Amino acid sequence: MLLLLQYTLIFASVLILVALGGCISEHSGVINLGLEGIMIMGALGGALTLKYLSPDTSAILILLLVLLAAMLCGLAYSLLLAVACINFKADQTLVGTALNMLAAAVATVIAKSVNIAENPDNVSSTVQYVRNKKALVLSIGTNQFNLFIPVAVIALVLIYVLLYKTRFGLRLMACGEHPQAADSVGINVYKMRAAAVLISGMLAGIGGIVYITAGVSEWKFEVGVAGFGFLALAVMIFGQWKPLNIGLAALLFGFFRALSNVYSGFDFLAALNIPGSVYNMMPYIISLVVLAFTSSRSRAPKAEGIPYDKGQR
Repeated sequence: MLLLLQYTLIFASVLILVALGGCISEHSGVINLGLEGIMIMGALGGALTLKYLSPDTSAILILLLVLLAAMLCGLAYSLLLAVACINFKADQTLVGTALNMLAAAVATVIAKSVNIAENPDNVSSTVQYVRNKKALVLSIGTNQFNLFIPVAVIALVLIYVLLYKTRFGLRLMACGEHPQAADSVGINVYKMRAAAVLISGMLAGIGGIVYITAGVSEWKFEVGVAGFGFLALAVMIFGQWKPLNIGLAALLFGFFRALSNVYSGFDFLAALNIPGSVYNMMPYIISLVVLAFTSSRSRAPKAEGIPYDKGQR
């Protein structure tokens, strides 16, 4: 049961971080469907940082450097979305989809290049970070506590305060509801949307490294992040684009994702003889069911997905 709780919290942390990224981007009016790809790039940056940091580095410094690397990689990759959709007014859905497809390929090439540089016979896309992974976990007796969990909680609180308690957040949400009205009172819609997309990229980048380090000490980047970016979008919609609701929705989806990792440890579940693949599919099935019953009551930002035209009224 304790293991189920641990996995629930860590997977919920991933969903919170990535869904918050999608939330803040859509509140500005930009649909970020590229969360999956941004997670992959953030995961790559964090994994390579873990791989090459000296084992003598202090645990807190390792954690901070890994977070910083994942954030910067996520920010850099999300810049492509910002430029294409805000500056060139490209279709946000198509750009996000292209970023998702590109990320796995780019990460695979980089991972293979790193491995070949170390050993010409190693053409694997796997990055190993077992040496420093222990720095991301706090041991309390026989129990282990992942340090990324409080990072997700802090991010949840900060995004809530940012959106609802600051001038920046209120202006940002105005850009997602009625950008022309926001522009008429002197708000630079382009800059606000660009800032939101970049913040979204940083959060999704952190979510990527949290996901791949959840239970393993190496990651094969050809497999991407198993659709977790899209699952985070479902969490965001189920949470009605509100940070606190997103946190609760993430716990629900995180529980079903964790169940697929530990179901064999529960006798009553093992006795059902249900294939493990069914448990692996469960969070995605739940997301479809939940969205089918709640999408009609969803209230997305009115201007999301609509490129801003300064001359339009």
